[in-house]
Amino acid sequence: MAGLADSLQIAAAGMHAQGDRLRVVAENIANADSTASTPGGTPYRRKVVVFQNMLDKELGIQTVKVAKRGYDMSEFNKKYDPTHPAADAQGYVLYPNVNSIVEMMDMREARRGYEANLDVVQVSKAMLSQTINLLKQ
Repeated sequence: MAGLADSLQIAAAGMHAQGDRLRVVAENIANADSTASTPGGTPYRRKVVVFQNMLDKELGIQTVKVAKRGYDMSEFNKKYDPTHPAADAQGYVLYPNVNSIVEMMDMREARRGYEANLDVVQVSKAMLSQTINLLKQ
């Protein structure tokens, strides 16, 4: 039964990591059209998560966790709009380096990872339940 319990722990860690990733994607999408509050200022910068395998010494199993939340250092999008309050001296406004298509793909991938881990939890619970029923007989 230890193997089934371990699979529950591993899947739960995967669900937690993918949940964090989904929250970052949602924040990126929510800020995709924001601009700086001052002329020539810096707008929202796209956030990313980095996963890392971790050894849980107490349980003796490998799990995944979010190692760090970082920033995408790619260039900001620039549009010419001299009437915008955040326009610089040349009339350009910086917009976040968020690409909605990339974010939607990240969201879909994170959702699939979350669902796969959820399936592992459901199968492990069913197997544990069947094992307990067999032991009762």
